[in-house]
Amino acid sequence: MTTHAEDTAKNHAPHIIVIGGTSGVGLALAVHHLQLGWQVSVVGRRMAKIEHINSQYPTIQTYTCELTDDTQIKNLLERLSSIRFDRLIYSAGSYTNERTHQLNQADSDKMLAINLQAFEQVFSWASTQLKQQSQSLDVIKNNITSSNATHNGATNNLKPSLICLASIAGTLDYPYASLYAKSKRAMIATASVYRLALDPYEIQVTCIASGYIDTQALRDLNDGDASHKPFIMSTQTAVTNIMKAIDDDVELAVFPKSMRYITRTLNHLPKPLLNWILRNKLDKAR
Repeated sequence: MTTHAEDTAKNHAPHIIVIGGTSGVGLALAVHHLQLGWQVSVVGRRMAKIEHINSQYPTIQTYTCELTDDTQIKNLLERLSSIRFDRLIYSAGSYTNERTHQLNQADSDKMLAINLQAFEQVFSWASTQLKQQSQSLDVIKNNITSSNATHNGATNNLKPSLICLASIAGTLDYPYASLYAKSKRAMIATASVYRLALDPYEIQVTCIASGYIDTQALRDLNDGDASHKPFIMSTQTAVTNIMKAIDDDVELAVFPKSMRYITRTLNHLPKPLLNWILRNKLDKAR
């Protein structure tokens, strides 16, 4: 005869929340988890995309939120606080090509808000939620143990996790980096702090720093064709790499390998030489 605590542990279907999950890699990861049998919740800002998901994937729970609006974020997190989740992926991002366009106030505010401020707000909330859930699960474990029940560990094999999608641009450290690159570098550093802080709670934190992914957003930024981007990968390839990094509990996953080797080499150059190379490239692009 099983206890209520056993039933709670065994029958729990894992739940993922994807912030920025209505298009591109975020949506691909949401669908991938859905196919694995997860409960899925996605957050996006465009109603047209939300309606498309509701039509194509009716079992996915959808939420609308403008991540540049602090009030909307607070309301979203209040609604999500009633959900027990096992994994959160922050896939939202904002990009402006600062090599070809002068950064204006609106673009600057948007990138800062989405790539850093909203990310920090969401990660702070999510880490608190997962810590509370972790402590509740410890109580369930203790109850099961004290009742001498047999437990197969099906729920506990899944490590709660926080995942963020940064960029390989954030792995380079030089003074002339763009606001986008600097915000992604800050995201990488923040994720590393959370990983260390949440380790005692057995909560995984993984940051993804990928190269170019052939998404609609990237194609739109390149007149409909992004095939000229170096080492560009398909969305499915990106999902495969991301899932492997999560499964392997990698702190910082940088891919594809070719770009990882290039950035690693550049970071080992003397700083004055690296600054000259990248500054010269930036000036030519303008």
